[in-house]
Amino acid sequence: MTKRFLLYIILTAGALMFLYPFVWMLGASLKPEIEIAGFTPFSSHLTLDSYRFVIRKIPIFRGFANSLFVSILVTASVIIFSSMVGYALARLHFRGRELVFNLALATMMIPGQLTVIPLYTMMVRFGWIDSYLALIVPAMTSSYAILIFRQFLLSIPQSLIEAARLDGCSDWGILFRIIYPLSKPAIMTVAILSFMGVWNEVLWPLMVIRNPDLMTMPLMVTLFTVGGQAEAQLGVQLAAAVMLALPVIIAYVLFQRYLIQSIASSGIKA
Repeated sequence: MTKRFLLYIILTAGALMFLYPFVWMLGASLKPEIEIAGFTPFSSHLTLDSYRFVIRKIPIFRGFANSLFVSILVTASVIIFSSMVGYALARLHFRGRELVFNLALATMMIPGQLTVIPLYTMMVRFGWIDSYLALIVPAMTSSYAILIFRQFLLSIPQSLIEAARLDGCSDWGILFRIIYPLSKPAIMTVAILSFMGVWNEVLWPLMVIRNPDLMTMPLMVTLFTVGGQAEAQLGVQLAAAVMLALPVIIAYVLFQRYLIQSIASSGIKA
């Protein structure tokens, strides 16, 4: 009993340590500028002036809509295409299957910064600069998502798939009628990771987007913070950061149990 009590104390202390920076950021964004320097996140003079300043200075809701549009399309495409590849690598037998899998794993070892220039050159040649295509198409599949689906599908009994084939079900039918309903944890894991990755991306949108109407929310907030529009006000910068972080935090809180379930069942370490 004493050991469990001590364990709970340690876990609670660790949770508070990780939560405090965000709580402080949220509290500081609601404080008057002269009170932000303190360590306490609470204040008796709460105000929404910092948020009003952000909304007045930049089209933050337009950036939110752009980020949501791009993130949803990319997440949906990653789920569809990566699940197809994962199914083929897990359940179909064809020449070169292991080579394809090893190549997919090899791409995970390449830093993303190395592919930025070649991708940018391709976007220029395709004429996709300053368009949603430049934000969506390069991210429509993911090696990590392929690995998650492959590992998860290997845990599904082969007898179930063979029974479906005996009933006349094609591979497409197996994928959509059997695999997808059983793969909710893997799908939710890929959805969360893909959504968070696309939502938080700054470097790639910075390279391919110049039109303010097409800017994503992270790009807009970054330019707002470092470009001088925030007028060196810490509360305003924190308010913009809170508005940027909240959608991802809410999505993670709602679907975290699927993420944990999938990682535990597939044996993949985050």
